[in-house]
Amino acid sequence: MSKRVAVIAAGQSKFGTLGKSMKELFIDALKDCELNTKELLTKTEEVYIGNLGVGGSQLGNPAALLIEHGLRTGISAQRVENACASSGFAFRDAYRAIRSGAKVSIAGGVEVMNDLSPLHQKYWLGVSGDTEWERLAGATFAGIYALMAKRHMYEYGTTKEMLASIAVKNHRNAINNPKAQFHKEISLEMALNSPLVADPLGLFDCCPTSDGASVVFLASEEVARKYTDEPIWVTGSGAATDFLALHDRPLISEIKATQLAMKQAINQAEIKHSEIDFAEVHDCFTIAELLAMEDLGFYDKGEAGDAILRNDTGIDGTLPINVSGGLKAKGHPLGATGTGQIVEIFNQLTENAGKRQLKNVQTGLAHNVGGSGATCTVHILRRE
Repeated sequence: MSKRVAVIAAGQSKFGTLGKSMKELFIDALKDCELNTKELLTKTEEVYIGNLGVGGSQLGNPAALLIEHGLRTGISAQRVENACASSGFAFRDAYRAIRSGAKVSIAGGVEVMNDLSPLHQKYWLGVSGDTEWERLAGATFAGIYALMAKRHMYEYGTTKEMLASIAVKNHRNAINNPKAQFHKEISLEMALNSPLVADPLGLFDCCPTSDGASVVFLASEEVARKYTDEPIWVTGSGAATDFLALHDRPLISEIKATQLAMKQAINQAEIKHSEIDFAEVHDCFTIAELLAMEDLGFYDKGEAGDAILRNDTGIDGTLPINVSGGLKAKGHPLGATGTGQIVEIFNQLTENAGKRQLKNVQTGLAHNVGGSGATCTVHILRRE
C-alpha cells in the first residue's frame, strides 16, 4: 500500500431544514463539485456513503440508490454506518480503496432528519448510544455530554463561559458560509443565558438537527494529475474505537478514540502538531470541541479553555478551528458530517472558501466522532 491519494473534487448541499429527499440532496452535493463529475463517475470504481438512516426512509441499499441518481450503475457501492462518524469512515474506506489499487473512489454522506417529529428524532439519535443501559435509563446525548462537561469542570476548572465562547465563535464563522444552517451571530450573554438543556449545557451549546449531503472524489496520483496541477493529498488517516457506554470508560473527561486516531494519522503524515494550520473538529456540543482540542494533542489537559478565551481558535488565531461554523452552526446531518468536514478542508486548501478563506494554509485536519466517542476518524490533508 504505497500509492499516494488525492482529493480532486468535493461538494456539499446546503445544510438545514430543507424539505428535500436524500436523492435531491445528493445531487446538490454532486453539482457543487467544480470538476466534471459525470466524467469522474465513469471512472469511479468504489463508492462509500455514510448514512445513519434517520427515520428509516431508505435503510437498505441507499448507496446504490444515490449513485444511480448520480447517473451511474454497475459499480461497487455500499452504505457505511458508524453513527455521526459514518462518512468519516466512508472517507477512510475510499482512501484505502485507492491505496489498494482503485483509480477513483467516492466518499459521501447524506441524512434527512427534519421530516420526523422531535420524539422520533430523539429515538433515532439514541440508537447510536448504549441502548441496553444509557438509553433505557433515559439518558440523551445532551445528558451524556453534560456529564462529560461536568467532570471536566470538576477536574480542570472549566467554566460555562469557555463553552459559550465556542458557540459564539462558531456562529460568527458560519455567517460567511453560504451552506451553513445558521447565519446569525450570537453574543456571549445570549449563549450563557440560553434555556438549559442538560446542566451545564444550554441551548446554544448544542448542535441542530439538519438535512444535508456531501461528496468527495478521491483519486490515485496518475489520475489526479490529469485533472489538477495542485492535488490535495491525504497524508494521514487514523481511526479508533472506545467503549460505547460512558460508564465503562476509565475517564469521561477525555475521548480515548480521538487520541488513538490522531496518533495514527499524525504518525502516518510524519508531521508535528505545529505544522497543522487549521482543523474542523466534531463539536456536536461545545464541550466536544474543547475535548477535541486536548485529545488531538493541540493543548494539554485543562488548557483548552484558556486558549478559547484567548481566541487562539478564532479565524485570526494561532489554530483556527471550525471556520465553517462547525456542527454547531454549519449543521449536523449525521451521515454527511464527516465528508462535509473534508469539503471545508479541501475548499480552504484550494483557496475556494470565499469570505472565510484562511491565509497561507497548507495543512488541515478533519476530526469526526461517532456518538459520545465510541468511534472516531482523523484525517490530515495537505497541499504541496
